[in-house]
Amino acid sequence: MEINQIILLCAIGLVAGVLSGTVGIGGGLIMVPAMVYLMGMSQHSAQGTSLALIMMPVGVLAVIQYYNKGYVNFKYAFILAVFFVAGSYIGSKFALNLPEKSLKIIFGVVMLLAGVKMITGK
Repeated sequence: MEINQIILLCAIGLVAGVLSGTVGIGGGLIMVPAMVYLMGMSQHSAQGTSLALIMMPVGVLAVIQYYNKGYVNFKYAFILAVFFVAGSYIGSKFALNLPEKSLKIIFGVVMLLAGVKMITGK
């Protein structure tokens, strides 16, 4: 694994963690598209790796299925997990200081942007 890959994984994990802590999203919505578009992973590999991050206890059976087909990168999942935890802490601190209306707007904008990105592929 190259240093630029490690840095990118750290950034993805941190951003996903911040958004998870701020608006309750992160795994599939942020990390999967980021791994596909920024890391060049296949959709299957990105989903398998994202599931490995949240494996216990939520997705252990799904991770086993992806792993058996060769679609899980545990090294990536570990790095993402460490920075996801840090980011979610930062995001939760931020979110708890926002008015509910602002938080709803941020959540809606993030969801809309992610949807447009996934549909258009741009």
